[in-house]
Amino acid sequence: MAASGGHEGGKDFSKGKISNNIIAQAIPLILAQLVQLLYNVVDRIYIGHLPGADNLALTGIGLAFPITTLVAAFTYLFGTGGAPLFSIERGAGNNEKAEKILGNTFTLLLGTSFIIFALTYIFRRPVLYLFGASDVSYVYADEYLRIYLFGTTFSMLSTGLNGFINAQGFPKVGMMTTVIGALLNLILDPLFIFVFDMGVSGAALATVISQGVSAVWVLHFLISRKGRAAFHIKRSCLRLEVGLVRDITSLGTAGFIMQGTNCLVQVVCNATLKVYGGDLYVGIMTVINSVREIMSLPVSGLTSGAQPVIGYNYGARRYDRVKGGIRFTAMLGIIYTACAWLLVLLIPRQLMGIFTEDAETIRYGAEALKIYFFGFVFMAFQFTGQASFTALGCSRQAIFFSLLRKAVIVAPLTIILPWLGFGVSGVFLAEPISNVIGGLASFLTMYITVYRKL
Repeated sequence: MAASGGHEGGKDFSKGKISNNIIAQAIPLILAQLVQLLYNVVDRIYIGHLPGADNLALTGIGLAFPITTLVAAFTYLFGTGGAPLFSIERGAGNNEKAEKILGNTFTLLLGTSFIIFALTYIFRRPVLYLFGASDVSYVYADEYLRIYLFGTTFSMLSTGLNGFINAQGFPKVGMMTTVIGALLNLILDPLFIFVFDMGVSGAALATVISQGVSAVWVLHFLISRKGRAAFHIKRSCLRLEVGLVRDITSLGTAGFIMQGTNCLVQVVCNATLKVYGGDLYVGIMTVINSVREIMSLPVSGLTSGAQPVIGYNYGARRYDRVKGGIRFTAMLGIIYTACAWLLVLLIPRQLMGIFTEDAETIRYGAEALKIYFFGFVFMAFQFTGQASFTALGCSRQAIFFSLLRKAVIVAPLTIILPWLGFGVSGVFLAEPISNVIGGLASFLTMYITVYRKL
């Protein structure tokens, strides 16, 4: 799979400078991820500047994060499982089976979205309190979630089926799925929040409408017989087949686990911060997560762009270029993350100020931000190690080191360090400790088991 990434685009990655190939692949990915990031953080920026809400509106959004991440986990389970299988059968000329995979994936996404919506909507109150809500912050969390959840089906269909558009050779159409939703959300957010004075409810409604438009865009492309799509969602292919469901979920388990561990870490962080720091620190963690998403984007795009180039050269037995690609990715990643770490140390208050005007949140958040980002440079080792494993077909190792960092190191330390006397600082310390241990473990294992044997 990894080796075919460059071939599908007609590009021979065994020629030209390996660094140029990686950069050429990484830039479009970074731009696409930037649009997706805009989609995710714009709500938090506007909500953080709500007049009179202090930090509680942001706290409410932070409490809803684990539920939105859970939705993403099930979307990945079926979407990242179905699309690669679809590509394999399409490439093998098994068009009928490819269309059945598309139909079964649609049914799984649609059916699961209804179940998730019903369960989370009915039980949202006890779930939010379990995740760390207080009587005060619950008001904002519930105001956002009770509207946001109505977009569950839209979100799962637009994201989960978009891969089938890309797999048919229409990456620009697939990119527009995200661009349309992000731009619409950017326009509707200030309109609903400030002009119509809807506050947190307005942010949720803007997101639901944007997701709905994206879903319509995807479904129109995959259903309409007048469009360019060669494979469509057909009624005859919607009936679930046990074998296909097993294959789809088996291949999508990696994405599900990675998103599921994100959900676990978010729940543990919010619940622990609620005990040791109260609503203020749950809101601070919401901002810090947003800053982390922004800071991680370039190195994430770089390593994602490197995967098909490294994989292609590995398949072509150009092992010298594979090693050169890994070295270039690691060095550029280290330089960038070191610069990002320095930026956080220099302007922590300004970074917090992007998301909130609350003086107390900025003051305490700036100190927490510096702790959280300590040793951020080690994230480059984590990303490079995992990307190299994935590119060379070692997906089990990639999953293992993701689980090691999040489920084995971050989650337990988030509970243990505050209990040992570090208080709220212990929650933020868990991240840099996991970056050092997890990052070095991932990179050194890749170096010893893969790099040195090439």
